[in-house]
Amino acid sequence: MHDSIEHLKWRYAVKKFDSEKVLSSEDIRKLKQAFNLTATSYGLQPIKLVVLRNKKIQKQLVSHSFNQQQVAQASHVLIICIENRVDDEYIAGYFDQIKKVRGTSDEILNPFKEALVADFSNKKVEEIRQWSINQAYLAMGNLLTICALEKIDSCPMEGFESESYDKILDLKKRGLTSVLVLPVGYRASDDMFSEFKKVRRNIDDSIIDIL
Repeated sequence: MHDSIEHLKWRYAVKKFDSEKVLSSEDIRKLKQAFNLTATSYGLQPIKLVVLRNKKIQKQLVSHSFNQQQVAQASHVLIICIENRVDDEYIAGYFDQIKKVRGTSDEILNPFKEALVADFSNKKVEEIRQWSINQAYLAMGNLLTICALEKIDSCPMEGFESESYDKILDLKKRGLTSVLVLPVGYRASDDMFSEFKKVRRNIDDSIIDIL
């Protein structure tokens, strides 16, 4: 049985991956499932995950990642993207999926569907974009926890050139924009950061109990 706290203590942002070690297909399957099961606002899932395992492309992306070598070294690079359009059609597709999976009638679904369509139609494009980015961060947090529990090493990254990633990975034609990057694999034996103690505030300074 997992000791979840000890696994979270084990996790750190890897500075050097062992480029010879590759995650198993089962490990990748778990990460894909974890991403897909991430909670999102309204359940709309305005995010997609690109799973990259191509050393040539990974090396190409390093120069667009502030020269962070982990992108090239990692077994796989996970790129969390947002949907460029969350409109009436997108929302309708979500409710079609509810109907397919749960068999819920239109009579029950339509009021919620109409409310969501009205709400999103009144939002500015940038407001929807920021909302979608917030969902990407939820997914990142979930993936980091699952990686820790499964003893998969990772390094969350905000520092990269989104436009360059989008061009190299041809994301625009898929209606996506990259927002977060997560190289995953196994830490190198000579990554000195793996031995560093975690620096966190005292728990009494970060937690407020209201009884």
